[in-house]
Amino acid sequence: MSIPERDPGTPAIRVSALVLLRDDAMLMVRKRGTTAYMLPGGKPEAGETPVDTIIREVAEELGLRVARADLEELGTFEAPAANEAGHRVCGDVFVHRGMPAGFDFDGIAPQAEIESVAWFAPDALPDDSPGLTIAPLTRHAVVPALTLRTA
Repeated sequence: MSIPERDPGTPAIRVSALVLLRDDAMLMVRKRGTTAYMLPGGKPEAGETPVDTIIREVAEELGLRVARADLEELGTFEAPAANEAGHRVCGDVFVHRGMPAGFDFDGIAPQAEIESVAWFAPDALPDDSPGLTIAPLTRHAVVPALTLRTA
């Protein structure tokens, strides 16, 4: 599946997102009332930098405290928005080096608008189906960038 060509007239949504890797799986979240799994993160508040946004968002969504020094910029990517029809998302994506202190793999609890958390192998993402999809930004931009990063 390929990403549709960018339409400059399509409104853009700016976000920051976090890749948190555990062995051969990455943490993904699904917002309440949606079917798309995506990386944790979200939209900036006024005056926030992308890194400030991701630190705040993962604290709000997962109760997870991450240190700025542990974040490595993967890149800025663009794709059709998963949950906002007729929009595209422009994401500043960060990778967490190692695991955050005190991280509990089995006890991670969704908070705020997050309904579900799950671990997915980047090289074996499930095919999209009516009840479960993977956000285009993750599937078509982040996963290929991760592959290049580790090659």
